Formats: sequence, C-alpha cells, structure tokens
Amino acid sequence: MIDINLIRTDSNCIKKNLKKKFQDYKIPMVDEVLELDERNRRLKVEADDLRKKRNEYSEQIGLLFRNGKNEEAETLKEEVKSINEKLVTYESEEEELSLKIRDIMYQIPNFIDETVPLGKDDSENVELKKYGEPTQYSFEVPYHTDIMEKLNGLDLDSARRVSGNGFYYLTGDIARLHSAILTYARDFMIDKGFTYVIPPFMIRGDVVNGVMSFNEMDSMMYKIEGEDLYLIGTSEHSMIGRYKDTIIDESTLPLTLTSYSPCFRKEKGAHGIEERGVYRIHQFEKQEMIVICKPEDSKEWFEKLYNYTIEFFRTLNIPVRSLECCSGDLADLKTKSIDVEAWSPRQQKYFEVGSCSNLTDAQARRLGIRVKSDTNKYYAHTLNNTVVAPPRMLIAFVENNYNEDGSINIPDVLKPYMGGLSIIK
Repeated sequence: MIDINLIRTDSNCIKKNLKKKFQDYKIPMVDEVLELDERNRRLKVEADDLRKKRNEYSEQIGLLFRNGKNEEAETLKEEVKSINEKLVTYESEEEELSLKIRDIMYQIPNFIDETVPLGKDDSENVELKKYGEPTQYSFEVPYHTDIMEKLNGLDLDSARRVSGNGFYYLTGDIARLHSAILTYARDFMIDKGFTYVIPPFMIRGDVVNGVMSFNEMDSMMYKIEGEDLYLIGTSEHSMIGRYKDTIIDESTLPLTLTSYSPCFRKEKGAHGIEERGVYRIHQFEKQEMIVICKPEDSKEWFEKLYNYTIEFFRTLNIPVRSLECCSGDLADLKTKSIDVEAWSPRQQKYFEVGSCSNLTDAQARRLGIRVKSDTNKYYAHTLNNTVVAPPRMLIAFVENNYNEDGSINIPDVLKPYMGGLSIIK
C-alpha cells in the first residue's frame, strides 16, 4: 500500500505508475480516493469541533449548577446530548469512509522501480543472464513423471483417488531426495548467516490482506471453513505477519530469516503440459528467504537474494537463468521482481523455480511494521525469495542429473543428506 499523502500531493504520479503497469482501469480509483479522503477529513474536522464544544459545555454545566442556574444547566445538558448523538453518526460515517479508502488503496499498486522493463505480461519479461551451459543429451530424456515412476518414486494415480488432481505421493529414494534437497537448502542459508524458522502454516485474514493483493488471494488461498484462517501459499505470509503491529529497533536490522513450510495453492487456471505431473500442484514444500531491512539497504539485499538461489542450483548441476519481470507481470505489492528459471533438457527450455521480490514498504504499511531509530520511526522494507521449492524443483534435478539407463546421479553436496548414496537406480 502506498502513502496516501502521495495521492493528496501528486495524484498524477500514481496515475502514471498505473499506466506503466497497464492498469488504466484503476485510474478512476485515484480520484475516488481523493474525494472520499476529502469528505473524511472534513468530517473529522467537524467532529473535532463538536467534541471541543461538548467539552466547553460540560465545564459550563458544572459551573451553572454550582451557581444555582439549574435551568440553564439543563438546557446545555440537552445540547451535549444532541452533540453526542451527532458524534455517533459522524464516527460511524468516518469508520465507513476509512474502510472504503483502505479497500481502494489496497488495489492501487506499489510504485515500480525505474529499472523495471515495461511490458503487458510475462511474455515480455527480459532475460538477464544464463548460468551454466544447458545440458544436452545424445538420447531422449523421458517425461519427469516417467523417470520417477520407473524409480518407484512417484504415485500420481493413488493421489488422485485420495485427494484429486494436483496431489502426489513421493516414495523411496525420490522422497528421500526431496527431503535431502530441503535440508541442504536449510543448511545452505544458515551458512549464509540466516536464522532458521518454522512458522505457523495458517494465518488470519488481516495478515492475508497485509501480505498480498486481492487478485493473488482469490487465485491462491484456501480458506478454513467457518474460521478466520487461511492455509499459507508460502511461508513469506506468516513470516512477515509475525511482525504485524510491531516496532523494530533499528540496531537489530537487517533481519535475515530462512523458513521451511508446506504451501497450499488453488492454482486457478492451470493448463497445458507443464501442469501435468508435479509442475503445478496444490501442495508442496519450500525453503524461503525473508529480509526485513532499512529502506536504503533493500536494493542491495535484492541482488544478494536472487544470487543465492542461482548459487544453490548451480551446486546441484542445474543450469539456470535470471529473468526480470516486466511491469505488467509484477504483482501489485512488488516494486521489482526477478525469477530464477531452471533448464529442462527434455523440453529444451527454461521454467520458473524461484522468484525474488522487493516490496519496499508496501507490506509494512499494510501490517504496521515500523522501525525505531535514534531520531524517528519509519516503515521497514521487506523482501522475499525462494531458495528451493520441491517437488517442482525435482523436475530440473532428475532431468539434469539423468543417465541413459534411467538412473539419477547425486551431486557431491547432497551425498551427506542421502546417506552417502551417489546414484539412484
């Protein structure tokens, strides 16, 4: 959420940002906020005047009673009663206007960084750099489900009977590989100086509203029926929510955290070949990076975070590339985002395995996360990035470490987590 003072002082800059994000349909919202805000501020002034008058009358009433002027005192008491009735109406209207303003402000996107390329959708995202030569084989690489099923590591049919499409059973060495990758990712981030956290896997509605846009919530979140609780789509949600309505001492920044959680997503609109198997699913596990920092440090942390993911994948013999999200592909709270994509030898193309985002103070404003320095208080900047999210990541792993006989090589960094196993046969 942006600062409403920007709308009051320079609404045109908000409208220009909406055009850059190809959200022209939201431009009328800016003028609507201005109108509602003006009404609300005028109402507050009138209410404050009434409160001041009420206080004055209250003092006079006591004085009049002491001086025996009971009739005049009773008249003023009626005036105070009338003022109180008006204030009830004013305060109710103030609350209603404030909620309307907040709901509209939640839909106005964060300012995009000046370096973000302009484009309507993900087809206009820009490749930044490739890391590692794309793996090429002289033989055909099977589909990832076929590879894992032949290793007795994947059972989709049973999962469909038990839970429906978008779920899976991992078994044997493939299940062990899945856990090994997550454990390695945990230690990888701890070695980078991050604090390991296991957060709650459900969050309340006010936290959901604080960490993501309405469109994201509708397409992603599962709600617990009859309760104000949602299953998290990523641990970032509960990790940032942890600091809701808190004031952080500046001397403790940056907060660098790495969190494990299962993730649950509706994945509305999933389609095509990449949605079969374990590419786009309703349940998965993930190791995440979270940083809360001073505003002047967030750009530097952004660079560090996505490069950690690149380094992680390269240690597993997986070629990757970085891809900058264009303005139209950025979620509303993000000012800048870079995806990390892994190479698929079977499909001869890259696919997303992680996303790094700088949200500046957008989440902090919604959730009331402030920092106290020696001289003032200000909103923190928040960033998040995927370390690894199997089982989707397993697609890249099994394809890039595949042997013609159907076996899978285990890179050296994973062997300690696989009991010394060097190959899955």
